[in-house]
Amino acid sequence: MKNIFLYSPPVKKAEFELKSDGKNTENKTDMEKVSRKIAENKRYVEETFSVPLNGDIVVRDFKIFVGSKSYNAFFVICDGLADGDSVNECVLKPFMYLKNSVIPKGETLDKIITGALLPQNQISVMSKIKPICDEVNFGLCALFVDTLEVGFSIDLKGWEHRGVDVPQNEKVILGPHEGFNEMLRTNTALIRKTVKNSNLVMESISLGKKSQTGASIAYIKGVTNKNLIDEVRFRCENINVDYIFTSHDLEQYIEDNSFVPAPQIFSTERPDRVCKALVQGRAAIVVSGSPNVLVVPATFLDFTKTAEDEYLRYPFAVMLRLIRMLAIFLTLFASALFIAITNYHQDLILTNILFSLEYARHLVPFPSAVEIIMMEISFELIKEAGVRVPDPIGQTLGIVGGLILGQAAVEANIVSPIAIIIVSITGLCSFIIPSYSFAFSFRLLRFAYIIGAAAGGFLGILTVLFVNLAVLFSLKSFGVNYTSPIAPKNSKNAFASLFAVPLWKKERRPDYLKPEEEFKQAKISREWKYKKR
Repeated sequence: MKNIFLYSPPVKKAEFELKSDGKNTENKTDMEKVSRKIAENKRYVEETFSVPLNGDIVVRDFKIFVGSKSYNAFFVICDGLADGDSVNECVLKPFMYLKNSVIPKGETLDKIITGALLPQNQISVMSKIKPICDEVNFGLCALFVDTLEVGFSIDLKGWEHRGVDVPQNEKVILGPHEGFNEMLRTNTALIRKTVKNSNLVMESISLGKKSQTGASIAYIKGVTNKNLIDEVRFRCENINVDYIFTSHDLEQYIEDNSFVPAPQIFSTERPDRVCKALVQGRAAIVVSGSPNVLVVPATFLDFTKTAEDEYLRYPFAVMLRLIRMLAIFLTLFASALFIAITNYHQDLILTNILFSLEYARHLVPFPSAVEIIMMEISFELIKEAGVRVPDPIGQTLGIVGGLILGQAAVEANIVSPIAIIIVSITGLCSFIIPSYSFAFSFRLLRFAYIIGAAAGGFLGILTVLFVNLAVLFSLKSFGVNYTSPIAPKNSKNAFASLFAVPLWKKERRPDYLKPEEEFKQAKISREWKYKKR
């Protein structure tokens, strides 16, 4: 009996080095079209899907009975993507149990299969074998029959997915409580359920040369500008990458400028916001596997609106919009203004307040700029840590980081109480910004304004503001100025976009989108006025 308490030195393993043998890993069988010989088709399928090495690929041989004749056949599915019960009911049972059924005379075998034996509603008959095999990766069933030079792609998708649920990041009190999920056709159905218009187009495209991720470009024919549709289609189809899995991957490839902090494509998980954008004349991109839909073009003011703004009465919407604009201002300038006033422009502070500030800071060893930057970085660390940890620990982390450490820092004279107040205000206002990516840009720009204020006071803030505005005014999103309709000014839509107007006052679509229907109506109106004269 081996003594387990005796020490035995570990066996030295051979050194391993990753090398490339340079051999071609592509399929050895070179086929383009489906062969009449079923053995050749099966060999191509097995080499393509690495059968039997692939454990989730199912290849099933069976016989097809048509009248008094029988034919060898096989199908291939991906276990977990195709529904097994549907395969049994729609493929195996019709072919194996209906051998005594009456078959129309004079019909070819492929016509008999599609017209009399397969009960599934979506069937594609293709002569090329590679597209049929590619459909298996999307949950479809590929069927091959002896003596036929065509194959059948049968829609039997049935993988597990998340149902339609409440949006996680755009919750509202008033309005619909439906959100997109990771299923492409579920998302397109949610859009079409709201926009019940035959002109609504869901144009199918594939993203990634190897991932072949399914996507749809949604627009309303006759409303959305054709140049916008062509540009969206061109950018999506000319992405030279192997893999695109989510809409956020696609966003980085098709946006106009990737180095500007401000996002140029609007992302939402609410079907009602996408539908309203389509009606206005925008285009939407729905990507399979992503619960967020991209809306283009997007302007600066689109990121300051919430879904609930459209469902509130006019006075309430105006009040919330003003509060949101104030929050954006404080997020950017509160910390910078505090540094500029305390370091360069003390004459703007009342004497009693100035004495209180100096008394609160007389034991702090750091300048106000260093103090604010330290607290801003600490706040960002706490915010990022709260997102990454589990929910119960996140609540504890907020209490420990926000209260205990802040209070301890003040008592240890590392920071002043007024710095805690300023940083708390800027952090609180950053949470009011509706768009997650838009709030990120303000979190980044806040440090630029702080550095400008520390370097030159108000002059430094104005310098950073001038550069920031120059970049925003030169930015475009799919041919539309990012600051529309404020600059260039559009008198018909500027006030409505900046604040809010009642729904019954929104009689026209935004002019900067140049919708086709508005141009037709304007042309008819001009022709009518000309005839009237």
